[in-house]
Amino acid sequence: MKRMILFLMTTFLTFTALHAQKPEVITKNKPGWNKIGDAKVDFSTDKDKFILIGKDKFKSLKVKVKDAPVHIENMQVAYEGGTTEDIALASELKTGEESRVIELKNKDHEIKNVTFVYRTVTGSGTSKAEVELWGLK
Repeated sequence: MKRMILFLMTTFLTFTALHAQKPEVITKNKPGWNKIGDAKVDFSTDKDKFILIGKDKFKSLKVKVKDAPVHIENMQVAYEGGTTEDIALASELKTGEESRVIELKNKDHEIKNVTFVYRTVTGSGTSKAEVELWGLK
């Protein structure tokens, strides 16, 4: 019985870790805004990492919010080669809103991942916010 419980807990934790960090494969290289990925945001402070694979050079990023308001504390863009860019958003976005356009400093470098620290705004009902990450080529 103990082995079964341990197995189920290990399976759950592994699934949770893989789900939060599933790679976003970018297959389009067309100019304009391209959806990179999306994630559901918890009511407590949540941290999600969008891992990019493929045609992942972007000039700018923006965030779109669905289902419920979200409070974004910050985001970090990590580039291939090890450099990072910290972006202090510290903003609350209502349902249907999008962030300002975030101009990237390292436009010629491929993005390895984008990490968010955020939470669904309490009092917004039972829906968790869905956040979409968009990139401009």
